[in-house]
Amino acid sequence: MSVSIVRLGSPHPRSEGPRIGTVRRPPRGVPKARFSSDNWYDVWLPELSPSDATVKVAQNAETDAQWQAFARRYEREMKAATPSRILDVLAALSRSANFSVGCYCENEAHCHRSTLRRLLRERGAKIT
Repeated sequence: MSVSIVRLGSPHPRSEGPRIGTVRRPPRGVPKARFSSDNWYDVWLPELSPSDATVKVAQNAETDAQWQAFARRYEREMKAATPSRILDVLAALSRSANFSVGCYCENEAHCHRSTLRRLLRERGAKIT
């Protein structure tokens, strides 16, 4: 059992389990009834997405230092009570169930998924 970190909209193998969207907004132009069947996500959990202001920092990041500034800012947001508890729950669930969390970004190295992966691992999550 484990959690997979995925790009939303990518092929969704059954073995992956339910897919959780950790994005601020639903996919544009996609009817809600098609979120799951079109491989976006089964459950939306925007509490684990970066705030709009923090997303802007990432969008403007052109250097490694600017990207690291985004990652530190997002990590601070995830230390708030609600996101921190959700991360703890997901880490615990990863040891007894398969599921995935993800975002739309093409490159995980320049997406909040990379920080989310690290935060889950630090909490003892079993990650595929």
